[in-house]
Amino acid sequence: MVLAKRPAATEGTVRSWLLQGLQTDRKQIEHGPHVKHPWWRVMCLTGVDYFSTLGYQPGIAALAAGLLSPLATLFLVALTLLGALPVYRRVAAESPHGQGSIAMLEKLAPQWWGKLFVLALLGFAATDFVITMTLSAADATAHILENPFWPEALAGQRVIVTLVLLAALGGVFLLGFSEAIGIAVLLVFVYLALNAVVVAVALLHVVEAPQVVVDWQHALSLDFSSPLAMIGLSLLVMPKLALGMSGFETGVAVMPVVKGDIQQRIAGTRRLLTVAALIMSVFLVFSSFVTTVLIPHAEFEEGGKANGRALAYLAHSYLGDWFGTAYDVSTIAILWFAGASAMAGLINLVPRYLPRYGMAPEWTGAVRPLVIVFSVIAFAITIIFDADVDAQGGAYATGVLVLMLSAAVAVTLSARKKRQHVATAAYATISAVLAYTLVDNVIERPDGVKIASFFIAAIIITSLISRATRSTELRVTEVHLDGLAEQFINEACGDIHVIANEPHTRDQAEYTDKLRETWLNHRLRSSEPVLFVEVTVPDASEFETELHIKGEERYGHKILTIESSAVPNTLAALLLYLRDRTGSVPHIYFHWTEGNPVVAMLRYLLFGGGDVPPLTREVLRQAEPDLERRPHVHVG
Repeated sequence: MVLAKRPAATEGTVRSWLLQGLQTDRKQIEHGPHVKHPWWRVMCLTGVDYFSTLGYQPGIAALAAGLLSPLATLFLVALTLLGALPVYRRVAAESPHGQGSIAMLEKLAPQWWGKLFVLALLGFAATDFVITMTLSAADATAHILENPFWPEALAGQRVIVTLVLLAALGGVFLLGFSEAIGIAVLLVFVYLALNAVVVAVALLHVVEAPQVVVDWQHALSLDFSSPLAMIGLSLLVMPKLALGMSGFETGVAVMPVVKGDIQQRIAGTRRLLTVAALIMSVFLVFSSFVTTVLIPHAEFEEGGKANGRALAYLAHSYLGDWFGTAYDVSTIAILWFAGASAMAGLINLVPRYLPRYGMAPEWTGAVRPLVIVFSVIAFAITIIFDADVDAQGGAYATGVLVLMLSAAVAVTLSARKKRQHVATAAYATISAVLAYTLVDNVIERPDGVKIASFFIAAIIITSLISRATRSTELRVTEVHLDGLAEQFINEACGDIHVIANEPHTRDQAEYTDKLRETWLNHRLRSSEPVLFVEVTVPDASEFETELHIKGEERYGHKILTIESSAVPNTLAALLLYLRDRTGSVPHIYFHWTEGNPVVAMLRYLLFGGGDVPPLTREVLRQAEPDLERRPHVHVG
């Protein structure tokens, strides 16, 4: 029997439009849409985020590592294939419904600490996804403004153009973004094909003019004393290239879209992660090499024609402006659509966690209000960073690396728990490398931590306020009874009298004294049958819960025992269930508790107890507006 009421869109033009499509089915939120797709199509949905980084990654690598860009990129590829890929293949196996490493770590921290830990990780995830939107839109703007066919009168308006792209992205979701995979497949295939042409032509120019390689090697020998110095410096600058590792967390998040049963879904997701990583690694290695040896370093700097668009620079230089424009259009489209992938990730991420904790307003189950909130945040970040691709790179890398580190730690602990010693050592090593990469990136570019701190603070404050305001909701989704509890309720006839008992020693004296107290305080006749109910709270941090009621007979007394997250809400749900089951409005009996009511309210919010009688009545008042059908609460 379902008790908890789900929010529904109320009448009214604006409100009903905003709340249209409100997600009310928790299982659907967890397990994804009904329509599934082959793994390679889902890979393209992930790829609009992952592959689109080719639009700006070579340029950022050249700025960060200079002549060492190809070597630093090789180390990045090694970390991707030997570190991130094995980690996320295991995450896929242990989180087949797409919750990812956040859900794996949630189980390790108990009660409220676990919830706060998840909220912090969600802050970094929000940083990752929001910066994906703003960074991708800013780089799409760079490709637009540098195109020779773009009107000169609009040159230099990168903030305005970026805001227009973000507004268009938000507008797509407000109108209704139903099917992304078909568009993603087309964009990814066209974009990768054009990149393959550009890289191949650039390699041919290197072969035809080997002097550029000789000049590059000569410059390296002048700047660095030995190969060891080159390797050491490449390792130091490699963290700045970390945004070329994006897409793994998204790859796990889209698991529910992969066709097949659980095992087929896991196999398909592992395949898409592996194929995407291999494709991206090949492009990263060759693109970093050709852009380093063929493009003058000054062009990578602020205001240069290759700034944020190194491969586009080569496309225009070697294949002409018409092909270059086609490449620009393809790059702009996939970068803009990468923002769509990030927006979809945010829309899926918030309903998956926060409502389950009671830490989100009801409207977060609808797409349109979330789109408006995240679009406004994206506008603010774009203005703050002046739509600068390089300036946002550090924040993006921080979000990516935190999520990857959390995944590596999660699989390390999982392997240790299963006594897989070799796997534990391997994953611990990967975790250490990712931790170094993260710390180095944060020290070099602290913007990511600042933005993530803002998101974490906003999420925690909003979540706690929401939890407090929603605390008196019914919060019980279903009620299940064991055989003896069924018997007790079936035997109940006429008025049902329930005595709320806080269990202590549970001996005969406890129940006898409680029954005598009820007779004296409430003038309850001794001939009337009663039921004792005892609620214990193992984890008060949970919000919604299913009640599993067990019957027990002790010293001749009939007792219903329940474990739940909050005593008042559970008692209210039990009374409503008894009313609907028997057709009789039940009575429940309490004695007044001593103490400060403010302290009692805090105890209720944190520990699920507090001043139970008035809170039970308040939950009943909100759940049942009809006075004649509302269960009776007696306090004496």
